[in-house]
Amino acid sequence: MLNEYDPFNAYQQTSLNSRLASANSHDMVRMLLEGLLEELGRVSGHMERKQYEAKGISVNKCLNILYGLDSMLDLENGGEVATNLHRLYDYCSRQLVAASVENDPETLVPVITVIMDIREGWSNLN
Repeated sequence: MLNEYDPFNAYQQTSLNSRLASANSHDMVRMLLEGLLEELGRVSGHMERKQYEAKGISVNKCLNILYGLDSMLDLENGGEVATNLHRLYDYCSRQLVAASVENDPETLVPVITVIMDIREGWSNLN
């Protein structure tokens, strides 16, 4: 029987937990955007390899990250920036679901582009 303990995964989780514990909201958004981009890459790979179950799990992770990012927005006080981010996250969610249904990695390209642009904007705030 294989040992389910994966020391590398445990190290990664510990490292992530440490970074999250010391992160401010700005850092947390950047980390979520980075994680989303990584997971979108996995979704694309799963699509190409026709790994439907793994694709579904990755798509769900992406949607959860998008919902998390959206829930952090202050639509009442955030003005046009918050409203535009809300619209972009909604677009990305809908496009991601469409890409999953079609099993078409090319349909993910606009999502990746939008998230990269948002990430760049956040990086420029430092």
